[in-house]
Amino acid sequence: MNDVCFIADFFAEQINGGGELNNEILIQLLSEKDYKVEKVNSHLVNLDFFESRKENKFIIANFVNLNLECKRYLQSHCEYTIYEHDHKYLINRNPAEYDDYLAPKEAIINSDFYKEASTVFCQSNFHANIVRNNLQLDNIVSLGGNLWSLDALNTMREYSKKEKKDRCSIMDSTIEHKNTLGAIRYCMRKGYEYDLILPCSPSNFLNNISKNDKFVFFPLTPETLSRIVVEARMMGMKVITNKRLGAVSESWFSMKGGPLIDYMANKRIEILNEVERFISG
Repeated sequence: MNDVCFIADFFAEQINGGGELNNEILIQLLSEKDYKVEKVNSHLVNLDFFESRKENKFIIANFVNLNLECKRYLQSHCEYTIYEHDHKYLINRNPAEYDDYLAPKEAIINSDFYKEASTVFCQSNFHANIVRNNLQLDNIVSLGGNLWSLDALNTMREYSKKEKKDRCSIMDSTIEHKNTLGAIRYCMRKGYEYDLILPCSPSNFLNNISKNDKFVFFPLTPETLSRIVVEARMMGMKVITNKRLGAVSESWFSMKGGPLIDYMANKRIEILNEVERFISG
């Protein structure tokens, strides 16, 4: 059985990001299949680390803090896949600043790092197409979904059944590109009552959002999938959003409630199989 090194800037026990929560479920699924998975923050690794593990397989998630020397060593000596959660091939990490999401060559970075990866896993067709169009690579694969624990899926199934208020839920985020102010202005213009949902633990956050029947979200940058929007759909909510969401590009986005929860439960198997193909290849 192959040993696997999972490299990321942060892990779920350190921050509550959607990418980190997704990564943690992938790590758990691999561990359940008896893979030995070593989790290491990207800023803690060096050449000695990679040289001592060069026979291992590497899954590279967010890698902003991975230094150039380590990236070059990986390219030349190791087998690795990139589990992409945003757009780290761009200086500004925001394709929305360019027409048709197509950046000029001078704005593209890390191109060789993406090129030498066995696979670049993306979160949706929308996400994969943006990456592919900018990097012109043929190792781009869309996973078409995210990973949740079975407990989280069961919780959302219960939340999908509860009575909801005729109000809008808005994620209260200090991150500018999440555009909380834009969602508030929309509700005020339409005369919709709304609640701002403050950051809290993932379970409480879902509970608070699902009390209302609508979720309003107008991101300013392309969301590779938008985990929170998929969660809102799984909890039976209407989503009011724009076209900057990877989830909207997926055939399953018309589903909500139980059918979408069942679909994402199956995604746990599909995504694990995709990653295992890299590990065993």
